[in-house]
Amino acid sequence: MTELRNVEADLSRFRARVLVASLAVLFAFILVAARLVYLQVVRHDDLTEQAESNRTAVVPIVPNRGLILDRNGVVLATNYSAYTLEITPSKVRDLDETIEALGHLVDIQPRDKRRFKRLREESKNFESLPIRTRLSDEEVARFAAQRFRFPGVDIKARLFRNYPYGELASHVVGYIGRINQSEKERIEGSDEEGNYRGTDYIGKLGVEQSFEQQLHGHTGVEQVETSAGGRAVRKLASTPATPGDTVRLSIDIKLQKLVEDMFGERRGALVALDPKTGEVLAFVSKPTFDPNLFVDGIDSESWQALNESIDKPLLNRALRGTYPPGSTYKPFMAMAALESGKRTPGSITNDTGSWMFGGHQFRSHGAGLGPVDMHQSIVKSSNVYYYSLANDLGVDAMHDFMKPLGFGQITGIDIQGEVSGVLPSQAWKRHTYRKKKAEQQKWYPGETISLGIGQGYNAFTMLQLAQATAALANNGIKHKPRLVIATQDPMTRQSQPIGAEPPEDLGYKPENVAVIRKALVSVTQDGTSARVFSGAGYLSGGKTGTAQAVGVGQKDKYDARKLEEHQRDHALYMAFAPAEDPKIALAVVVENAGFGAAHAAPIARRVFDYVLMGQYPNDEDLAAVQKGQAGPPMGKPRAAADVAWPPAPAGAASAPAVAASGGKSASQESIAAVQTPVPAPGRGRR
Repeated sequence: MTELRNVEADLSRFRARVLVASLAVLFAFILVAARLVYLQVVRHDDLTEQAESNRTAVVPIVPNRGLILDRNGVVLATNYSAYTLEITPSKVRDLDETIEALGHLVDIQPRDKRRFKRLREESKNFESLPIRTRLSDEEVARFAAQRFRFPGVDIKARLFRNYPYGELASHVVGYIGRINQSEKERIEGSDEEGNYRGTDYIGKLGVEQSFEQQLHGHTGVEQVETSAGGRAVRKLASTPATPGDTVRLSIDIKLQKLVEDMFGERRGALVALDPKTGEVLAFVSKPTFDPNLFVDGIDSESWQALNESIDKPLLNRALRGTYPPGSTYKPFMAMAALESGKRTPGSITNDTGSWMFGGHQFRSHGAGLGPVDMHQSIVKSSNVYYYSLANDLGVDAMHDFMKPLGFGQITGIDIQGEVSGVLPSQAWKRHTYRKKKAEQQKWYPGETISLGIGQGYNAFTMLQLAQATAALANNGIKHKPRLVIATQDPMTRQSQPIGAEPPEDLGYKPENVAVIRKALVSVTQDGTSARVFSGAGYLSGGKTGTAQAVGVGQKDKYDARKLEEHQRDHALYMAFAPAEDPKIALAVVVENAGFGAAHAAPIARRVFDYVLMGQYPNDEDLAAVQKGQAGPPMGKPRAAADVAWPPAPAGAASAPAVAASGGKSASQESIAAVQTPVPAPGRGRR
């Protein structure tokens, strides 16, 4: 009996254990079933989306950058695509060892290593950076066979920008460069963030910078199926990118090249405008630089050579270089005298060769010119006449008249970086010297005198002088200067003109404008530029100028031979033509060259011959202009239409084509310091 009870107890315990185990198994199955229901029913849509995202990837398609053309359709900035060898530093264990090993497969020069180092300093560690660009097909094949040895290194087809004429018009066209951190932060906080996904480059200078929005285009997207390793297997869907607009400039690139050639090795600037529209026909700054140097990201040595050169090739002298205008200021002073009533055309001033004020002698031309009226004061370039006039007008009246003409003001031209220069007034001096002692903030009457001949604190850009000349040539109607005249949609090929802003009427009396224009025409017939313009097939008006680069004491005689080359006088010329119905107005400065009649006026003459007569200087004449030894054209000029074009491309990049596209790799922004004039006393010359 006892044994039977023990068996029943054991069976009872066994049944209990089986029941507990069954309940546990049943509960586990219920949990599994509940989880399956949750995953397959409740989270079905969410998990399906995640699975799809693991299987697919959305890749941005970078748009082709728009072209830049001159007014006649000549391409100044174009695009190509090339293979680049790129490294993502965060994925590479030993960067130096990897670069060394890569050097056995592809040609990596010290310049490439320096550029890569510079890019790495400016970029984040997880960004893909080029160590070599424009690989040949053979180099691509060699690396592809060994790719497994180099994690974090890959070959990509990148978009590049090409400037087929190298240094020609580089300050106008500008260049594009790699997006830096500040630009990236600005883009990320703007509506353009989505449009710049996948884009590594952005406009840095000139038209490339100012018209970035039009040139960039609209980024497309491509949905691709990926493998477990993240590699694209096949394309599922795509929205194509829209190329950037083509931008058409107002400049005539053939005229631009002629002017740049005429400067030769000299420094300076020229701006030529259509006075009736404000369109810029030539916008020259010399010396120039080759924007193709920035395509791959400029290396340290090249950047240092450009940035530290005494000639400042990165300085856009037409936009940012400021100069005392010298005697080119006198026609505007005469206009101020007529409009204010301080002088009449027949008012006589006796030019004795010097003018005394406050016991200080302001010198002029030798023994003097004798009695001169307004017409003669311009034609003969009398300093004494304008010393006296400046004293009668006063600094603030001069400021108030010159300001609407654009002197010392931002013109509003459609590229960035313009400086205002200096148009002095009593308020300007108080503000400029506000941290100085009270006596240094005060305007002294003697400081006014030199302003009358374009010296002293006066400092203007050639763009401002050209705009003022154009307004005078256009009977007091001032237009805002502009470089871009139209854009073209790359898809529809429809051209969209960029409308000019309404002109400003300065309100001059026609009879006063006629007096000044007549005198300027006489300068080219009987005055300081008569020799240069002899035999011209048109009448023009102009005024030569010679302006101090550094101050020379009134008791000291100017001697260029005793000064360093960069301290010598600047040569200037302002002009318009044809005299009866001006179609072009210009201002030109040749730095440290000397007399305006010898160095600046000959350049203007040949610009007018090109625009109005269709003539191009022959080689002998061109060489004489470059040396400052030219008067009127030498020999028989060539027909402009017969001059070979295009010239041989300078520094044009060649690369294995993958697809014609646009993008460029510049790692350094070229912002040069403004040329600061030194205020000088009144030692004006013609």
